Amino acid sequence: MARLIDAGPGCAPPTPTRSNETSTALGLVYDDAVKAETDHLYELASDFITPIEWPAIAPLVAAVNRLKREKNAVILAHNYMTPDIFRLVGDFRGDSLQLAREAAKVEADIIVQGGVHFMAETSKILAPEKTVLIPDLRAGCSLAASITGEDVKLIKETYPGVPIVTYVNTTADVKAECHITCTSSNAVQVVEHVAAEFGSDRVILVPDQFLARNVAAMTDIKIMTWPGACEVHELFSADDVEALREAHPGVVILAHPECPPDVLEAADYAGSTAALANYVSERAPAKVVLLTECSMSDNVAAENPDVNFVRPCNLCPHMKRITLENIYECLTNMTHEVTIPEDIRIDAKAAIDAMLALPKMEKPLDFETGLKPLDIELVSTPRLAVDA
Repeated sequence: MARLIDAGPGCAPPTPTRSNETSTALGLVYDDAVKAETDHLYELASDFITPIEWPAIAPLVAAVNRLKREKNAVILAHNYMTPDIFRLVGDFRGDSLQLAREAAKVEADIIVQGGVHFMAETSKILAPEKTVLIPDLRAGCSLAASITGEDVKLIKETYPGVPIVTYVNTTADVKAECHITCTSSNAVQVVEHVAAEFGSDRVILVPDQFLARNVAAMTDIKIMTWPGACEVHELFSADDVEALREAHPGVVILAHPECPPDVLEAADYAGSTAALANYVSERAPAKVVLLTECSMSDNVAAENPDVNFVRPCNLCPHMKRITLENIYECLTNMTHEVTIPEDIRIDAKAAIDAMLALPKMEKPLDFETGLKPLDIELVSTPRLAVDA
């Protein structure tokens, strides 16, 4: 069994604390039928759900899985979902790139997005014939909220002929105005491809300034960016890395490239959520910390019982709006359907398709660590000038 150590008093439990009243309020009970449907699932989450809590959770799990079968629905569960969703009801699990590929080919009639709103939009962009539901419309993203399609139009006017790459953590209208999308798994590949395609030595990568700086350190292409940041990853610092090493001698520190560059400079390894999970499973460090959203550690720990995890305490409040309860409610009532105007969807799909058409990487990109932080130029637009 994996151990989660030094979680700290401020850390939320890996899964929400529930009483039996949670299920009974929804008309669900823990009876013999539910036991038969769920007993084999308990071992998948026994690291995080106690036997006492299981009767409160099992009826929800059984009901959600039953609804999926009845309605031909699937749940796409991002790596940041809590373990009860990720392991017990998620049909496809992974990072943004993995889920985008699944959305494009899944045969179900209904997709429930276990993630935030831009991910649900991506599913709808790629599978317009399907009903896409998000359990809570408030599940947003600080990166997606930092830039609009109108902002990108102004960037194109200011920098004509310079290709614009958007991180997938953006809304459909932003994707529709960009030439191609990228994820943290393939950002360097995308930047170098689009630069060659346009015959340009410059590429604008929006909206994550830290991802852009970390990409710029790994390519000769001149990167310009937008002043956006993930509210979870921007909280990590090089001081945190130093404190972790002092508190846990020998700990291996893995960082997501949405972290500030000084974090990657101090870390042992950096990569997308898929790359971080691969590192742990392939190298099996004795003790590790993942500098990313907190539930990622919980989910990777469940797959790697011989590794001890130091659990970071930066939770994404938007991801945590998705719960077993509102997944059940949205599937029951078919609420919170995601729709996109067709003209925007077509243009956004062209940007995503351009990314998906690139040769599939054998494994997610390893970001180099130990590099000195690199300053890069921010784009200049009238809105940024006013905000300054």
